[in-house]
Amino acid sequence: MDTLFSLKVFRQVVQSGGFTRAADALGISTAMASKHVSHLENTVQAKLLHRNSRNLSLTEAGEEYYRQCSYALDTLDDAAQKAAGGTEKPQGLLRVTMPLWFAGSLICNWLAEYRERYPEVTLELILDNRHVDLIAEGVDLALRVSQTLSPSLIARPLAEIEFALLASPDFLMRNGVPKTPEEVMMLPAVLPTYTNQQKLDITRKSDGKKYRLELTPVIRTDNTLMMREMIKAGACIGYQPFWAAEHDLRCGTLVRLLPEYTVLTDRLNAVYADRAFLSAKVRSFIDFLNEKIENRKDCRNAV
Repeated sequence: MDTLFSLKVFRQVVQSGGFTRAADALGISTAMASKHVSHLENTVQAKLLHRNSRNLSLTEAGEEYYRQCSYALDTLDDAAQKAAGGTEKPQGLLRVTMPLWFAGSLICNWLAEYRERYPEVTLELILDNRHVDLIAEGVDLALRVSQTLSPSLIARPLAEIEFALLASPDFLMRNGVPKTPEEVMMLPAVLPTYTNQQKLDITRKSDGKKYRLELTPVIRTDNTLMMREMIKAGACIGYQPFWAAEHDLRCGTLVRLLPEYTVLTDRLNAVYADRAFLSAKVRSFIDFLNEKIENRKDCRNAV
């Protein structure tokens, strides 16, 4: 059995999350996909996958083997490209996980531009607020907003993300515009379940005075987009990354509360498993995001 193809099957099974989808992607039968993975397990004398009727996951040995396997296959692809007379260039499937609020016009325009620049890269975008296991789920890169990350991962800071307190014009017509932190705390709020940020530290821009803002949740959800839509519907106030709300603020469908205060900032990181195995496609994506973020800073500073 072709071991090189078996490696490709194994990687596809992990990335697809199952044998059937992997087999369809590779144009082989499910039984043949299973045989290829069994061939690898017999070769390395170790169980690589936990299999049951409901799900599939990597064993501890499988996690390390998957990482090395992915690196080897990417290296072979790069070598083939160089041998053909070209330079190492981004290509192949790039699986990226990112927060749900990335599903906005700004990020989508950036991604469209990335695809124009690197047409041989196929993007698979996983929008999820949870911190997925990069190796176990076959993810190349994670974009995460957090100050604390696992020491086993490599994190490259990309930007400081500013958050904004928001309400709809209709909500403010019915409830009045809050002028102080105390008035904001009396209003109903929608809050996320994936992070514990009911209490927010805010800073008055004029003198640097700090306040502790404790919001009153009447709705909780694990979906950032649902939070924004609930705020726009006038059900309550809430907070969102400024990037995510920028379009609605320009259009007037959302209003920023306490604009004289800095509400919250957090760091956006590009996170990956191992610096030594950073492929051209991952490097290209990180460098592209850095470029767009720096250009955005320059534009905002020029205003």
